[in-house]
Amino acid sequence: MPRAVRFSEYGDVDVLTVADVPRPEPASDQVLVQVVAAGINPGEIAIRSGMLHSRWPATFPSGQGSDLAGRVVAVGAAVTGFAPGDEVVGWSDVRSSHAEYVAVPAGQLVAKPLPLDWVRAGGLFVAGVTAFAAVQAVTLEPGQTVAVSGAAGGVGSLAVQLAREAGARVIGIASERNVDWLRSVRVTPVTYGGGLADRLRAAAPDGLDAFVDTFGGGYVDLAVEAGVPADRIDTIIDYVAAQKYGVKMDGNAVGSSTEVLARMASLVAWGTIVMPVAAVYPLGLVREAYEELAKRHTRGKIVLMPGLPDAAGRQGPPA
Repeated sequence: MPRAVRFSEYGDVDVLTVADVPRPEPASDQVLVQVVAAGINPGEIAIRSGMLHSRWPATFPSGQGSDLAGRVVAVGAAVTGFAPGDEVVGWSDVRSSHAEYVAVPAGQLVAKPLPLDWVRAGGLFVAGVTAFAAVQAVTLEPGQTVAVSGAAGGVGSLAVQLAREAGARVIGIASERNVDWLRSVRVTPVTYGGGLADRLRAAAPDGLDAFVDTFGGGYVDLAVEAGVPADRIDTIIDYVAAQKYGVKMDGNAVGSSTEVLARMASLVAWGTIVMPVAAVYPLGLVREAYEELAKRHTRGKIVLMPGLPDAAGRQGPPA
């Protein structure tokens, strides 16, 4: 039987198991995909811990995962756009992509561009469409200056490059170890921590036109104090600050479409945007993957590969 990640109660990573499950059968409008790679995301930690129960309650036993890339195995009777053997990128809305097989509506899949490798394809959806929506929300014009918090994370690393492609001057807030990477993608690095407001003023003496917050923890307050108008601030994580100041919260829900996903897949496939990958884990080490993600110090995405033997362990540079 194929395997899938499951949890039967809210809690820490120890509630996660990898269970044998029946292979899904696609409904008439669905496509059955053999998953090659599936990204993991901070929102899944919040759902699994119960922090978002009032907004997105889990039904136990629950599956997990949105991002996916793989090969089509079968299609439902009403599906015309895909056939067995097709390579696809997409997403699940029902927490099911962390598995060897997943059935999803055909309207949630796009063809995987040939140059796009499986790891980046599998980790693209949530980070890609979220970054796209967040940058669109602050309506950048060429020559304007925007700051992005969490600039080397899964969403932030894409957002800084999308902002750059819009013609903006981009300031990326990140740790010291990510300074060289930010410079490599033509982003001005500013390290977080004490004195950040002063460093931002030095980096942008004429002020900031916009701010994209991908990290939370006071960055919206910082943007408001820096004089950025509320309608030019977008946070994907700080619900409390968004309500307090009336700033935007455009992210995954706004960007989720096959049109946006296809555009992001093309940008990454052809190298217009660099998508960093922090690590790749086999499905059996899903707990370890989330432990690493929870540290919030990864550059880019962490991705699960169901076909990777569990004995292979973590693949990638040191955390």
